[in-house]
Amino acid sequence: MDRWVEITFDCLPLRNAIHLRAPEDASPKLEEKFARMQLAVAAHGTHNTYYLHNALCKFHLTNDPSLGVVCFAFEGTLFTDAQDCKSIRSDLLVELREENCSWLNQQVVAWLAESVHRAVLVEFDRYIAAGDLEKVRARLAALEKSVDESGGYIGMYL
Repeated sequence: MDRWVEITFDCLPLRNAIHLRAPEDASPKLEEKFARMQLAVAAHGTHNTYYLHNALCKFHLTNDPSLGVVCFAFEGTLFTDAQDCKSIRSDLLVELREENCSWLNQQVVAWLAESVHRAVLVEFDRYIAAGDLEKVRARLAALEKSVDESGGYIGMYL
């Protein structure tokens, strides 16, 4: 382990979730997840928004993984700037998943839960930097060109 905070997540750009539907044979739990994604689209739109799910944030409070690890599960929307290059805020549901820290108290849990939001912003910026930023810039340039060519109208839901 070389990091004090471990963050893992699956990321779905909300622009890809507009018509996303749960399969007919989906479990109730999966149906609920699809419903939360649709609520995120309705609440936050699809432009520069990402749905993070299957996500964990582990804080290591000691250098021994068998002592002092506090793990949170989180899910929700992350917002990026107009250039889609930097995270700016998040709307996440965060809950304590597990811990092996005998000195943990409710105030520390609340503080660490708030820290998840901040840590996720930093990690998402690393995620952006690790991706192909040129593809993002090309997509934005194509969108701007489309807007210019259509006189500012790019269609419904965009």
